[in-house]
Amino acid sequence: MYPDDSIQGILSPTPWWEEDNNLDYRRGRLVKFFAPHVDQNPFTLIPIGREEATEHKTALVKITPLDIRSLIRYPELPVAALPQYSKEVRVVYRARKRPGLIVSSGGLRVQKQLTSGKAKWQTSRTVMVAPYYGADEGELRSGFKPEFVKRIRRCEYPQYMWDLLPINSSTEISIMRLDHLQPVGRSQDSIELLDYCLSNDALLLFDEWLEWLIKGSLENETLFGKLREDLLNLE
Repeated sequence: MYPDDSIQGILSPTPWWEEDNNLDYRRGRLVKFFAPHVDQNPFTLIPIGREEATEHKTALVKITPLDIRSLIRYPELPVAALPQYSKEVRVVYRARKRPGLIVSSGGLRVQKQLTSGKAKWQTSRTVMVAPYYGADEGELRSGFKPEFVKRIRRCEYPQYMWDLLPINSSTEISIMRLDHLQPVGRSQDSIELLDYCLSNDALLLFDEWLEWLIKGSLENETLFGKLREDLLNLE
């Protein structure tokens, strides 16, 4: 049950989430994926040797901070498991399996005759996903401050969206970070499709919210703009 001082509560009795068992990559589908901590400075892997001189499938590596201002010089150590390409680095992030929302299904499929003989990365299909983070405070999680959560629930910030997800979770309240929107490969090894999608009415409000973040301004005449104004005026 959503509280009255939330965008989901105002939309009630129209549902925010609906069950959908098609398990396709439609916009508005709830998913799980490995979301990196994008606010962290990345690390890189540098091969330093092989356990066995004749074994090329494994390598000993050093993990070192990656600074965009510094030139990383990789040793010329041939390792089949870690091929080195010119002007490329191997980036390592902390990541966690989190719920997310498909914001874009990734565009149209490209005809094969246009890509024959070319690298797969040019046309490998992806979806754009925004991750959710647990908001509850506790011994094992930092969470968000209650006053901050209240402001997020009342739609004060374009980059945060408050929600109660319709899935089992270690936290009751979830916060979406729209500014953490990222591409995820369309592969069962990269993304787990869940049985819930935003309702059509919820998706319309979400699209207006996303436009607010992208443009940096919100038209008060939009439905979302009017509902947000009502929420901000609550005591």
